[in-house]
Amino acid sequence: MDNLTRLSLKDLRDGLVRKDFTALEATDAYLAAIEAGNDKLNAYVAITADAARSMARASDARIAQGEAGPLEGVPLGIKDLFATKGVHTQAASHILDGFKPEYESTVTANLWRDGAVMLGKLNMDEFAMGSSNETSYYGPVVNPWRGEGSSKALVAGGSSGGSAAAVAAWMCAGATATDTGGSIRQPAAFTGTVGIKPTYGRCSRWGVVAYASSLDQAGSIARSVEDSALMLASMSGFDAKDSTSADLAVPDFAAAVERGVKGLVIGVPREYRMDGMPAEIETLWQQGLEWLKAEGATIRDISLPHTKYALPAYYVVSPAEASSNLARYDGVRYGLRVTGKDITDMYELTRAEGFGREVKRRVMIGTYVLSAGYYDAYYVRAQKVRTLIKRDFEEAFNAGVDAILTPATPSAAFGVADQDMAADPVKMYLNDVFTVTVNMAGLPGIGVPAGKDAQGLPLGLQLIGKPFDEETLFAAGRVIERSAALDLAPAKWW
Repeated sequence: MDNLTRLSLKDLRDGLVRKDFTALEATDAYLAAIEAGNDKLNAYVAITADAARSMARASDARIAQGEAGPLEGVPLGIKDLFATKGVHTQAASHILDGFKPEYESTVTANLWRDGAVMLGKLNMDEFAMGSSNETSYYGPVVNPWRGEGSSKALVAGGSSGGSAAAVAAWMCAGATATDTGGSIRQPAAFTGTVGIKPTYGRCSRWGVVAYASSLDQAGSIARSVEDSALMLASMSGFDAKDSTSADLAVPDFAAAVERGVKGLVIGVPREYRMDGMPAEIETLWQQGLEWLKAEGATIRDISLPHTKYALPAYYVVSPAEASSNLARYDGVRYGLRVTGKDITDMYELTRAEGFGREVKRRVMIGTYVLSAGYYDAYYVRAQKVRTLIKRDFEEAFNAGVDAILTPATPSAAFGVADQDMAADPVKMYLNDVFTVTVNMAGLPGIGVPAGKDAQGLPLGLQLIGKPFDEETLFAAGRVIERSAALDLAPAKWW
């Protein structure tokens, strides 16, 4: 069968069960796509072709025996932050050179349990620190989308840029990703894909390289809302190995996709209408509200008054936690080791060479805000702001709001090595302005493609939901997806 890589995850899964084609054929089709295009896109940092074919053959055997799992034979890409036993796991960092764990992350173990096939490990910002996938030790990911009539290379977003680019370029049927401040939803918006960041605790963090432990959450990037729901159902579940894992049953997310929004109240936070927001983002936001209203939702203006403090508070809390989490990388037990004249010198030389510029910046910021004399002024105050942000959302939901609609990003994808961004890190951090509140409050959020800018580049909208109510996000996201009716196939140049 031709164009197996162009099938949705659901259609691919259903075709496998019907035996229209084999899992090995689907896997070979994706491996061929990776071989043909990865040199230009740099989405994969490790390709596990032999393991993928072995897993596909095992899937074909289970299908033949009538024992197919929910994702049986579906080829997936895995972000380089997830531990995969015996396979390259380096968080796209030089300091983890050669690291192949002797254990499997809970999320990937759940996917293999349900029959999924691993194609390889996906590029990302180093230790998930970045908004453009340019901080990776392996170089930037290139977005498969380009502006009309332009050959300019664009970023795929970060930190899950490899995941988003691989999905958008038909190099996997879906991909795992993680989101600490927008690292699923922002790259999804930049690449015309769907990204779900579930409620904190929905997916286990065990075996996922930590950036900021109270903010990190695993999720998926896929080509449709339904595909995202199918992936999340397999990824989710309680894990006794993760003390922050929620002991809750996993709903049938896919069953909620076509539920519609009739009777729902959709909140519109006035604080998200920021000075200088491009007119096309404002127009898209209004269009999204009209689509939801036309399907029976009620639109209500709401206030989230502490939104303006979210970004500065986030850039205190996340570096503080990062400085603690990254202290374990010292060159002693695994990864890179640079020889020094004594152990202290070895620590210093290893960390200086092993960490990239952005990681060093955040470690230094984090160490500063946790240091004596500054802890109360910065870290404690940021945590208090976080409590107020969470309370804003609680008050909105308690007042009858079912979900909140906002833009996903302040713009479409920008250029690789953009000089304005490179010269001013704060401009890069502002890409997270619409997404960080969700992580600070531990809420679920979904990014759905909803339009295109003047250059024909994808733009996304974000839906924010109540804790553990991802089902409403899938239902509302599907309404936007269906109403937008976009052609989300980038013109192939790679």
